Amino acid sequence: MGIIESNLQAIRKEIPASVTLVAVSKTKPKEDILEAYEAGQRVFGENRVPELADKSEQLPKDIEWHMIGHLQRNKVKYIAPFVSLIHAVDSLRLLAEINKEAEKNNRTIKALLQFHIAQEETKFGLDLEEARQLLRSEEYLAMEHAEIVGVMGMATFTDNEKQVRDEFRTLKSIFETLKSEFFLNNDSFKEISMGMSGDYQIAIEEGSTMVRIGSSIFGSRG
Repeated sequence: MGIIESNLQAIRKEIPASVTLVAVSKTKPKEDILEAYEAGQRVFGENRVPELADKSEQLPKDIEWHMIGHLQRNKVKYIAPFVSLIHAVDSLRLLAEINKEAEKNNRTIKALLQFHIAQEETKFGLDLEEARQLLRSEEYLAMEHAEIVGVMGMATFTDNEKQVRDEFRTLKSIFETLKSEFFLNNDSFKEISMGMSGDYQIAIEEGSTMVRIGSSIFGSRG
């Protein structure tokens, strides 16, 4: 058994079956992704559009590709034909572009609203009021090819477990607020994407349904 398969098996034992494991394969060669694929992994996350488009062409077609990084509007068209989920929608303009390109490809693209829950200023994301404005907007209500299925956020990069836990709780609270106000009868609005290699156990304890794990599977970035 290779080390990637071994790492995957160890992580799968730690996370509930109800939690989706997104293997973050950014910067990793196709050989590493294939090793994870042969070990049964089907969901992979990339944060750069050119790399994502390239890998999707050359790797098995039943892979579910997630765009997990900040996405520029002018790059949406390159991933619209195949992307399964876009994790980081932080504006109505981006969502409108996703809707437009999805329609061109005769499909619906699922997306998560990204929220700024960390103390770090570098992270992208909405706050709750901005999300409410987006979801009430006529432009959003008219969209037929972009589907919001949940929320996403990144905790502060810190060893302070209480702070990380509080930030994850904030995102869970935002999810529950939006669910009750906008998606009460919508079963597809169910995802809380939070937790990475360093904090995914805490995220799962606080209600995460989707964790993004890279270095714990593939080793540190090289």
